[in-house]
Amino acid sequence: MTTDTWPEQLYQQLRANEIEIFSYVPDAGHRVLIDRSLADAEVHSVPLTTEEEGVGVAAGAHLGGKRAVVLMQSSGVGNCINFFSLVRGGRFPLFSIISMRGDYGEGNPWQMPMGQAAQPVMEAMGIICMRVDRADELEATVDAALTMCFKTGESVAVLLTQRLLGAKAF
Repeated sequence: MTTDTWPEQLYQQLRANEIEIFSYVPDAGHRVLIDRSLADAEVHSVPLTTEEEGVGVAAGAHLGGKRAVVLMQSSGVGNCINFFSLVRGGRFPLFSIISMRGDYGEGNPWQMPMGQAAQPVMEAMGIICMRVDRADELEATVDAALTMCFKTGESVAVLLTQRLLGAKAF
């Protein structure tokens, strides 16, 4: 995947792996995935009022025999901590893609604390985290994450770092 085309290729990869439900809180890092899901009549695009609702959407998708992805920014991980316990208790797969803030080149001090805590918090809740720094790592990482999530029932988060997304000054 190239740095220009990776978001479109990622969307196609998710669709080829039977992701039919895209839940999200609006975020610039996920803009292409959100826009593509809204334009695709074959998927359900579910806007969330808060990120933890995505955990419930993923549980419902699993119960209905569908695959879902929860799209959120690292700052939203903090909103989900209590809901992550439902994943373990309910024994359903949770696949998420996290646009990271508070890492490489971050210019907003308010993004630093949760950006630094997101991965350790998810790992403490039993979520396997796989970081992507470069476009050429994305396809293989997402394939591995999808396999781990939907073949074994594990919860897996793909973390799109600011090296990939580009650091923001705000």
